[in-house]
Amino acid sequence: MLKIGKYNSLQVARNVDFGAYLTDGEGNEVLLPARYITVPLQPGNELEVFVYKDSEDRPVATTERPFAIVGEFAYLQVTQVNNIGAFLDWGLVGKELLVPYSEQKLKLTRGMVVLVYVYLDDATKRVVASAKIDKFLGNKYPSYKIGDKIEALVYKHTELGYKAVVDNLFHGMFYENTLYKPLEIGKTIHAYVKQVRDDGKIDLVLSGSHDGRVDELMKRIAGRLKQQPEYFLPISDSASPETIRATFQCSKKDFKKAIGHLYRERKIVITDGGIRLIENGAE
Repeated sequence: MLKIGKYNSLQVARNVDFGAYLTDGEGNEVLLPARYITVPLQPGNELEVFVYKDSEDRPVATTERPFAIVGEFAYLQVTQVNNIGAFLDWGLVGKELLVPYSEQKLKLTRGMVVLVYVYLDDATKRVVASAKIDKFLGNKYPSYKIGDKIEALVYKHTELGYKAVVDNLFHGMFYENTLYKPLEIGKTIHAYVKQVRDDGKIDLVLSGSHDGRVDELMKRIAGRLKQQPEYFLPISDSASPETIRATFQCSKKDFKKAIGHLYRERKIVITDGGIRLIENGAE
């Protein structure tokens, strides 16, 4: 069965003057236009193609890769607006993605970049997008364990931290006090589950070992020491919280945890005057 709005592995059924017909082996065929054929195709050749519906409601295959497929969230730019809705740059030549007016949280205008969810409309069986993302998140309870690795699309900064879409399915949050630097809105990053809340929302951290942020801090401390003369930095766990935060953008508690781990791993020595990277740890 052809999967509209997704990638399909199909076989060449026959060549025609204007392209090639591909089949799913169950009697369903779709045209791959000639402009996407760069090498001669033979019946039986297998291709991975993206399938969508054209303006005449016919399924069409392409070797181009859209910015997002059905079931994914993405930031896309509005290219035009008419009486039907807003159209987005989808990454396909000659094919844009519609956001109907009923699926807009606020009125979209040309040039705006908006976070949308891509889905298959039940009525038309066409691929469309919605800017009302909340209704597509958290519709089932996550089964993650603490420490599981996930992908997070960062989409909003609040007083508490950064909201994220987890694996195109769930609400996630990076709390401000777990971060050592700002996150980039619109960027998809690897992260780890810190806990799953009773309401199904997920607390996230950037690292999966120790208590999350400490692992990243250890790397930054070691990297900073490598840049210092004699691998020495005149800051230790007796330094003031203000000095530690100014130097490593972290709390004193996290700093003490990080240098404690580095010390136990025999990567640094700690003195009253500061910390020194052990020479073989600098290699």
